[in-house]
Amino acid sequence: MFAVDSLLDDIEFVSIEFLIVVIKVVVVFVVGLVGTMLMVWFERKVISFMQNRIGPDKAGPKGVLQTLADGLKLFFKEGLVPDQADRFVYKLAPYLAFVPAFLVWSVIPLGGDFSGGKDGTVEILGRATKLQLADPPIGVLLLLALSSVAVYGIMLAGWSSGSKYPLLGSVRASAQMVSYEAALGLSLACVILMSGTLSTSGIVASQYSISRWSVVTTGVLPFVIFLIAATAEMNRPPFDLVEAEQELVGGFNTEYSSFRFALFFLAEFMNTITMSGVIVTLFFGGPQPVKIAGRDDVLFFLGPVSGTVWLLLKVLVFLYLFVWFRATLPRLRYDQLMHLGWRVLIPISLAWFMLLAFFRVGQDEDWNRVVIGGAGLAVILGCAGLLQLAGKVSARNREREGAMY
Repeated sequence: MFAVDSLLDDIEFVSIEFLIVVIKVVVVFVVGLVGTMLMVWFERKVISFMQNRIGPDKAGPKGVLQTLADGLKLFFKEGLVPDQADRFVYKLAPYLAFVPAFLVWSVIPLGGDFSGGKDGTVEILGRATKLQLADPPIGVLLLLALSSVAVYGIMLAGWSSGSKYPLLGSVRASAQMVSYEAALGLSLACVILMSGTLSTSGIVASQYSISRWSVVTTGVLPFVIFLIAATAEMNRPPFDLVEAEQELVGGFNTEYSSFRFALFFLAEFMNTITMSGVIVTLFFGGPQPVKIAGRDDVLFFLGPVSGTVWLLLKVLVFLYLFVWFRATLPRLRYDQLMHLGWRVLIPISLAWFMLLAFFRVGQDEDWNRVVIGGAGLAVILGCAGLLQLAGKVSARNREREGAMY
């Protein structure tokens, strides 16, 4: 991690540069913990508002300390380990679900100066640096890798508990997360194709105006697919079948209690904040300001902090959107969940990626855009028709075979 920060090239560990990196580490993880606590309170309050209730209001002002009280309660409860559990894996699994959600923030730009084609560099303690913990040239691939590691935490939690109910819940969770990982990756490939870089700060720098936001340049559809796939991968409603209590008792975490259960609980809400930050970074310019009333940045008076404020405001929009989903949408059946992932999102995201690649090649070769668009849409419609026909034939064959038994 140190090697990817340009501040630490050929320096001693006792220096201003090293101190800056330590400060960034502390800020990222402290803000992450506090943000998770506030996210739980925010979700409870917004849902109570939508349902005409009061929500938490006893612990602290407006109930803001209710999450802290719940966390302390879980921390001091007895931690039980089932007799048939694999003790090492059982204790490791919650950390495999919780830690990746934090590590994603290490490559997300939390602010910086991106005006006029700049790369987000600011000055701290007399040194030029970026307001992100690390900026590796393959930051987007690191995001995908870390989001995939959470699958292992859930799967191992169910398997190591030594009980069939958590095992069923973890198998269901793994199938769900793997199904939507492909669609999420393909929609992300569209962003990489249009921005031309794997660096998260490079992607933010390429979105220097609203017309250059990736949600516009990729044609909106990849963003919609990414949003749906991210919601499913986070196991949030309407895709919360991992914890369908009426079907699975409690899901993969049935045998967990005390602090280990709290880690799974926090991981879910931390993932919501993390994925909102990823969406804003990839599709909505990250810390880039929004031009309002003819001004490039209406928060110019905040100086170098204005980018961080813009990022926070954009993230809050998506946090509210995820809470709105939870309060509004009913839970899908499992067959509907898998059908949406494999039969709808993956083919559409692959077809759209191929169409964007076709346009990109046509732009480089100076081809006619109308001809390219018409040919691409014709191919996509033909493939969609073949897929639909294959589905009907498969369904008819299943019905014929079922009648034999």
